[in-house]
Amino acid sequence: MHEAAIAQGVLDLAIRTAMQNGGGRIQRIKLRLGEFRGVVREALDFSFEAIKRGTLADQAELEVETVKLRVSCSGCGECECSPRDYNFLCPTCGDPLQIIAGREMQLEYVDLE
Repeated sequence: MHEAAIAQGVLDLAIRTAMQNGGGRIQRIKLRLGEFRGVVREALDFSFEAIKRGTLADQAELEVETVKLRVSCSGCGECECSPRDYNFLCPTCGDPLQIIAGREMQLEYVDLE
């Protein structure tokens, strides 16, 4: 369950950000998370709720924006599509596809009191 480690990393970064900006309580944390990261959202939410108690983020909401998986073709360059069933071959020329979005894990903002 790597979601607990991810939740801890997000919380640590948010608290560090809060401390660098006056130490106010954290109201909201927004995370951009690619769907190809393999993170189970329910497990991430559960972990975050469990570890935030007694911290600056005790009442904080974790908002997660899911970034869709998108690919492009390295051969013909014409394919920019979401692969079906994780088939990473170009439907036009058969070359391998490159992931251009969907692996993100980015703390977008921390909203403080």
